[in-house]
Amino acid sequence: MEKIYGNENLLCRLSRLRKNKRLPHSVIFYGERGCGKKLFADYYTMLLLCEKPKDGRPCGECVPCRRVGEKNHPDVIYAQTSGKLAGYSVKTAREIRSDAFIKPNNNSGKKIYQFRDCRNMDTRTQNVLLKIIEEPPEYAYFIFTAESEYEFLPTVLSRCTALAVSPCKDEDSENALRQYNFEDNDIKEAVDCFHGNIGMCIQYITDVHLRSQVIIIKNAVDSIIRRDEYGLVKTLFSAGTDRAEVRKVLSMLDCSMRDCAVLSRDKKARTIGSFRNGTLHLSEILTGSQAIEIHNLIEVACSALQSNISPVLAVSALSAEIMSVID
Repeated sequence: MEKIYGNENLLCRLSRLRKNKRLPHSVIFYGERGCGKKLFADYYTMLLLCEKPKDGRPCGECVPCRRVGEKNHPDVIYAQTSGKLAGYSVKTAREIRSDAFIKPNNNSGKKIYQFRDCRNMDTRTQNVLLKIIEEPPEYAYFIFTAESEYEFLPTVLSRCTALAVSPCKDEDSENALRQYNFEDNDIKEAVDCFHGNIGMCIQYITDVHLRSQVIIIKNAVDSIIRRDEYGLVKTLFSAGTDRAEVRKVLSMLDCSMRDCAVLSRDKKARTIGSFRNGTLHLSEILTGSQAIEIHNLIEVACSALQSNISPVLAVSALSAEIMSVID
């Protein structure tokens, strides 16, 4: 079983629920990208299936635990995504709802359904799942992961137990990365960018594309600091014309604006963006309200991209609007 760093309060809570035999049938693990939500989804699955739990925690050694870790346990169903947005279709939800009413024919006596990365989950899909989540068979469990609990309808959210997953400390992240035998320089560079978010640190080291996106963000923040509209437009154009890719870059820039707003009040506050030093400098130039205003502009640009507006037009308009905020 892969070691979980940090989140000790969450681990203790799950341990108490397991020992008291009160593990909920429907849970949502939510938190920023890369913080370990899927790891917790598997950990929770092990809790449900483990044959030899130790102090309310899965042993990680029995056959069910090993099979969950290997993603080949016959009683664990991973809902399949589809379409360009890699979402969960109404058809998939209906198939799972029907399957959930078929009693398990296995030793565990449980059936566990995982919905991983529930980003912009269709309201129709959620409504199809609502009834089975509200009144599940005693053997059926549903596990969702998402970046925010508010990805779900209030009706669905009210019938699930939402559990926040947080990044760990920087030193824990460094220890975790050393287990992968990464070079010390790569580890330092990754932790400088993504701190205690182990998943993003790993991706930064292994994915050249993410590194290029981080460079774009650093150049974008520098352009805003210099009040260089042309430089900002040119930098954001370098993200390309694929709407999904441009949205990812804008989302990363939005994290820097969030950091700027927080750092304008507390210079020692934890940041979630990939360029703390630049954002710290930016927080000395922008007020918290200006950072929030730019955040709102980025949200509008992302919505425009989702509505098939040209990335060139969306980025150009956003750059001009950002400059109007800081002038």
